[in-house]
Amino acid sequence: MSSPSTAVAEPSSAAAIDRGEPVIDVAGLALCYRLSKQRVGSLKEWMIHLVKGNLVHEDLWALQDIDLRVWPGEIVGLIGANGAGKSTLSKIVAGVMKPTRGTCRVRGRVAPILELGTGFDHELTGLENIHLNAMLLGRSKREIVTRVDEIIEFSGLGHFIHTPMRNYSTGMMARLGFAIATSWVPDLLILDEVLAVGDARFLARCHTRLDRFRSQGTTTLLVSHNLREIEQRCTRCLWLDGGRIRAQGAPDDVLAAYRASVANAKRAIGIGAHADAPAPPDGAIEGLTAADLAHDDPSPPR
Repeated sequence: MSSPSTAVAEPSSAAAIDRGEPVIDVAGLALCYRLSKQRVGSLKEWMIHLVKGNLVHEDLWALQDIDLRVWPGEIVGLIGANGAGKSTLSKIVAGVMKPTRGTCRVRGRVAPILELGTGFDHELTGLENIHLNAMLLGRSKREIVTRVDEIIEFSGLGHFIHTPMRNYSTGMMARLGFAIATSWVPDLLILDEVLAVGDARFLARCHTRLDRFRSQGTTTLLVSHNLREIEQRCTRCLWLDGGRIRAQGAPDDVLAAYRASVANAKRAIGIGAHADAPAPPDGAIEGLTAADLAHDDPSPPR
């Protein structure tokens, strides 16, 4: 039996973070989903299957053997096909999920933006959700009141801030979520595909704020299918494939290997890739779908 897993977040301020210690320290981490093979429509049916001994489960390992250390000020990009484990890893780091085994220690105050709409009540207005979301991030009422106007201005929502969020577009939700999470300087910022839905003007403002955070020592974990974004902004890149770390290191090196693997997989299923594209290291990515291949940027590194 493996030892009990832990996922620990220790409150702190940016100034109190010891620059000689990692902000994220992951060791031997794995997460397993137990999937039922029966279609169970109610608790009653589940109990009947349980009493009869008919419950059959299948283990699906979303992550295995993950070892990762992220240091203060780093911007680490997570890449990989859909289902590779990127969002699962970011949720464990954020403290939303617990690993099946292994440890994940996070030091400092975390500001996660994991999925569009997370932490929002769609029946409340944008203004009401500012208070709700900020409190979920651990901010006091006094802190929130002093930042409300700044959050509204940065989001650019104008009079829509008084509209229920059920009427918001995905871009509007992303803008409000980013504005709230980054209104205070966190020790760790987790972005899961948030920058994929903003317009060019808002993205420029986001990049300016992220640059300021980096200069102040904020660590960023960036999940994205936009390989150019990873290439331009990250100091390190981590490639997940089938729930395991396929490669990590300098963005140029990891992205070159990833792009070559995508090109090879495209050739294998007949999607037009250049015949002279370099062969990937250690074979092609397993489990890629046509949607994954169409979504990931196959262009060669500049």
